[in-house]
Amino acid sequence: MDFNRNLEKYAELAVKVGVNIQPGQTLLVRSPIECAPFVRNVLKHAYDLGAKNVHVEWSDEECTLVKYLNAPEETFNEFPRWISDQYVDIAKEGGAFLTVYAQNPDLLKDVDPQRVANFQKASGMALKEWRSYTLSDKCKWSIVSIPTESWATKVFPDVSNTEAVDKLWDAIFKCTRVDSQDPVDAWKKHNADLKLRMDFLNENNFKTLRFKSGKTDLTMDLPEGHIWLSGSSQDPNGIEFNANIPTEEVFSMPHKFKVNGVVHSTKPLVYGGNVIDNFALTFKDGKIVDFSAEKGSETLGKLIDTDEGSHYLGEVALVPFKSPISDTNIVFFNTLFDENASCHFAIGSAYRTCIKNGDSIKDDELDNYGVNDSLTHVDFMIGSKDMDITGVTYDNKEVQVFKNGNWAF
Repeated sequence: MDFNRNLEKYAELAVKVGVNIQPGQTLLVRSPIECAPFVRNVLKHAYDLGAKNVHVEWSDEECTLVKYLNAPEETFNEFPRWISDQYVDIAKEGGAFLTVYAQNPDLLKDVDPQRVANFQKASGMALKEWRSYTLSDKCKWSIVSIPTESWATKVFPDVSNTEAVDKLWDAIFKCTRVDSQDPVDAWKKHNADLKLRMDFLNENNFKTLRFKSGKTDLTMDLPEGHIWLSGSSQDPNGIEFNANIPTEEVFSMPHKFKVNGVVHSTKPLVYGGNVIDNFALTFKDGKIVDFSAEKGSETLGKLIDTDEGSHYLGEVALVPFKSPISDTNIVFFNTLFDENASCHFAIGSAYRTCIKNGDSIKDDELDNYGVNDSLTHVDFMIGSKDMDITGVTYDNKEVQVFKNGNWAF
């Protein structure tokens, strides 16, 4: 009974707080077939709130794996036009997008990395117009996660499959505040707290951030006119939504050409069905000039070489070491959760909303403002309990932002 009630509350949270569906609005749900019971709950809540139509796009990991292992090479150099057209059409008409992200972290470990890289690039090119809507909050979008057996057993390998799924459900309910009496109200209070952190950073208008820990030593300038954002966003009609459930971050963009030093990962990164772990990136004038990884080095190299923009950063996000997600002491092998337990950067495209008048900057002028553009946007975790972050203002005043992994104010 508790599980069914929490599942119901989770679906309601995704619809009311995640995409915040409005009467007459269209919703596209993208989900693995294993998550069907949750998606059915989502549909019910969406229609109860007045959604005009809810489309569901199902995926199946076993079919995906069969395709990667058996399809001809040219298959991975193209992406169905009808899919990208559908996404853009829904975005143009003011629709919303909900993604249920529940990937098997090791799904493609035996697949040629070049096939994965080719398809990532092809899909990135095909979906670039649609992503221009999500990266600039021109439409409402949100991501949630649901346990699948393959994912749960990766997180909890020492228990039975059934127990692993149950444990992952419990962790998700806790991290998303679904286990509270009123999750929707809990998220209103959480968003308000994040906005206090956001306001502090915007008021200080830092020119530079310095990241220092036992392994990381990096200096990052921020573009003039940069904006810090937090958990919730607003669409063009002023309707609030939460792109990530859960979220603990306050984020902005680094200056494309003004990042220097070395940064080490602190959690595994799952990318393209593979795990990249214990890796380091070296930056010079914003560009990744060297990298190493104990696991997934070839996959990391393919990611960096996606295009010119994937050699630079597009996001800087501050997350305290002490948070509901970090406090679980679980490595989720799922970026949605792991990135919200740790400060993180993103390789690739920046969010246009993170700079003043970002929507009006033409693509060929982005470099002039220090804004990165890319076919990809991949978060990786760099926060740790010994991470110190110092902000430097334009008048050279130094302010402690993080001390020992947590907010210093």
